Amino acid sequence: MKRGVTKQIIKKISAAILTAVMTLGLTACAVASDTNEKLILNDTRERKFVNLFGPMEKSKPNVTNAARSAFDRTIEMAEKKLDLTVEYRTYTAENYQEKTYDDVVLDRVRHNMDDFYLMNPDTILALGAEGRILDLSGLDCVENLRDIVKTANTVDGKLVAIPQEVAAYGLFVNKDMFDKYELELPNTPEEFLECCRVFKENGISTPVGANRWWLETFVFAQGYADLYNGGNTEAEIAALNKGEAKYSDYMRPGFEFLQEMIDKGYIDAKTAYTYEAIEGEGPDFLAQKIPIVMAYWGAANAETAYGKPEFNMQVIGFPSKLGQMPVVPITGYGVCAEAEHQEDALDVLDIILSDEALEIYTETNKVISPSKNVEVDCIPALKPLNEKIEEGVYVLGSNAGMNVEQWGNTCLIVRELLNGATVDDCMAQFDKLQQEALEKAGTSGN
Repeated sequence: MKRGVTKQIIKKISAAILTAVMTLGLTACAVASDTNEKLILNDTRERKFVNLFGPMEKSKPNVTNAARSAFDRTIEMAEKKLDLTVEYRTYTAENYQEKTYDDVVLDRVRHNMDDFYLMNPDTILALGAEGRILDLSGLDCVENLRDIVKTANTVDGKLVAIPQEVAAYGLFVNKDMFDKYELELPNTPEEFLECCRVFKENGISTPVGANRWWLETFVFAQGYADLYNGGNTEAEIAALNKGEAKYSDYMRPGFEFLQEMIDKGYIDAKTAYTYEAIEGEGPDFLAQKIPIVMAYWGAANAETAYGKPEFNMQVIGFPSKLGQMPVVPITGYGVCAEAEHQEDALDVLDIILSDEALEIYTETNKVISPSKNVEVDCIPALKPLNEKIEEGVYVLGSNAGMNVEQWGNTCLIVRELLNGATVDDCMAQFDKLQQEALEKAGTSGN
């Protein structure tokens, strides 16, 4: 068999066969029914199918889940217009055990197991570089996309993925605690450190609640403020991809900033290294024991996260020399290059990513739309972050046009810093990643 047969593939084939057997069993029961049921069965057999692999199942009746219901509504729109059915094939950790969602997506795309996929940034870069997902630039919906989406998900000149929302990260701050100590919300790294100093001197032992996943947001804001807002983005990225510039030079200021926060006790590195996102630092933030955490846009809307604080919460950008800076990693839906139902999958995407569908999605989820024509009616707490993004002020935490994957690699290297590595050790890891990327591309840097 092409690319070899592994135990994992055999397990997946067995699961597919089991599913087919179950379907045939249901069919056999239906055939034994009356004539009307036979006609319904035949109509179902002739209906077209498109297979989606993602992290969520289709919403169950009477179950409240905004994210699911918003997506389901857009899928239903596509099903009705195209007279087809979108089958959800779902990742669950217990089914794949040691494999992450990203691992499973890579495997499934490489073996042409589904038609289209919801993918994280590192997966988009890998599969786009391998030519395993289609160029979507010919879809009608692309004309309305924000430049931020096109920039983040373009690989080798091809737009290979498009999201239904733009996931922005910011600093969640307790404005009441800032007001208590007569502090302005910080714009620069220096102002941020001064706020932390004042908080600590007034008995707040750890001003910044952190977890082991999201501290890279500080690094991106400081490292890439000029790159994405200085008018020379394409040239700077080209220099990085050719090895004429070093990722480590961009990353160093952010890592030195994090190290200073650790040294001064503004972040508890040992605790942060063990904390899962929101679950660890969230309770102390909501209890007003700490004034600052970092999180993504949707956490401000979710009651299970920070959706109902008992204080004046504001969500602002991360400190940078250019002021408050949102950090935006972009996910996206992509179509397998060898999809069985390729044209139908493209048609589905064109509908669920249309302005009509995105209006529904954005209104339901209160998120930033990938379409420049669709505005979000966000809660007051999110307006400072939204205003920056609407002004075009942001940095990308993921960019498929960079030959070194950003979001995942930076997260892992920040975790090394939390675990005691020096800033120089961390920079050496970036240099190694860049050299490996250059060697893979057959490019030699300076």
